[in-house]
Amino acid sequence: MSAKFTGFRTLDVRFPTSKELDGSDAMNVDPDYSAAYLVLETDAADGLEGHGFVFTIGRGNDVQRAAIEALSGYVLGRDVDAVLDDLGGMWRELVYDAQLRWLGPEKGVMHMAIGAVVNALWDLRAKREGMPLWQLLGGLSPEQIVDLVDFRYLTDALTPDEALELLRAAEPGRAQRSAALQEHGYPGYTTSPGWLGYSDEKLEHLAKEAVAQGFTQIKLKVGADIDDDIRRFALARSVVGDGIRIAVDANQRWDVREAVDAIERLAPFDPWWVEEPTAPDDVLAHSAIRRRVSPVRIATGEHAHSRVLVKQLLQAEAIDVLQLDSTRVAGVNENIAILLLAAKFGIPVCPHAGGVGLCELVQHLAMFDYVAVSGTLADRNIEYVDHLHEHFLDPVRIVDGAYAAPSAPGFSAQMHAKSLTRYGFPDGEAWKEAP
Repeated sequence: MSAKFTGFRTLDVRFPTSKELDGSDAMNVDPDYSAAYLVLETDAADGLEGHGFVFTIGRGNDVQRAAIEALSGYVLGRDVDAVLDDLGGMWRELVYDAQLRWLGPEKGVMHMAIGAVVNALWDLRAKREGMPLWQLLGGLSPEQIVDLVDFRYLTDALTPDEALELLRAAEPGRAQRSAALQEHGYPGYTTSPGWLGYSDEKLEHLAKEAVAQGFTQIKLKVGADIDDDIRRFALARSVVGDGIRIAVDANQRWDVREAVDAIERLAPFDPWWVEEPTAPDDVLAHSAIRRRVSPVRIATGEHAHSRVLVKQLLQAEAIDVLQLDSTRVAGVNENIAILLLAAKFGIPVCPHAGGVGLCELVQHLAMFDYVAVSGTLADRNIEYVDHLHEHFLDPVRIVDGAYAAPSAPGFSAQMHAKSLTRYGFPDGEAWKEAP
């Protein structure tokens, strides 16, 4: 008999990172890195599970968990093979639930919950096929990849035929690029020195450490006070020298005029890019800022709530760098659509990571992009933050400033059972110790 989905288990997992101000920035001053976590169970003899999650920063994680639970009826009792063989169809079923879609549509808590389910299904499929997800996706035919994508609302910018053409053009050299990833990894950059809550001494120490670890780019948080931003940028530049790229991230802090004024004051220190200078879904504001501060590069995308917003950012020539996120949109399928859009417009993708588990997930998407979509590493890298990786069965590995290619089957999403218990909110041991 064919296997069925028998379990849909959700957990509220939170880490008290606000105690040390890890992750602090101008808008998010006290984040507790958290995951609304999902485990999919089946009655198959292999005993494999699918794991997925949505990243949040503390309060509201219970709301996100409830949104995931609302989708259990789409999974429980279904034939495992049938679902995993048609994840494009499954994506459409989840996204086009007419009543739940009203809560977006296609944005926000409900859309992110769909991403947790979709990502857990991909994790299970990759485990069953005995491959890391990036290799599984990179081995699909162009036709199979296109079938995963919903092109509704995209065809004024990218049609299925255009996507096929892009993917077919990238087919030659797939094997060589896959081998190169396994040998050299994928370039990374680190935000670890740059949190706003850190002292100058900690910034200086961590910046030196990043260079020693082989990173050629670091990132600083800005936006709370421009004079202090300039002082900290000057300190970082004096520590790492002119040969290391320094990007800055304002985390949505400024209005257009404020952004232009601040960027003009930061420009003499040669920022590699300025990230999220204003409201993340204000396409016209990003476009205006980019025109006025050129040649300083503008980056955004981690809070882009759907492929449609990304399409508009690209059509409006509002960004120089696209930063997709593995759990902000509705999972792997929608991120494939975003990668195809970026390739069509010739914009480099430098994924957002950090958080809890975001590095683990997004490395697969970036590596798939290199193997099967863009075919290039030019001006591309993945954000890295050295927090919480020890809680995962298959944590990221950084070697000489690069992400080592994952080799374990799955999406690298699974946490250790002890971590899920200890950091379960509100009853886990870690929260009995936290203020």
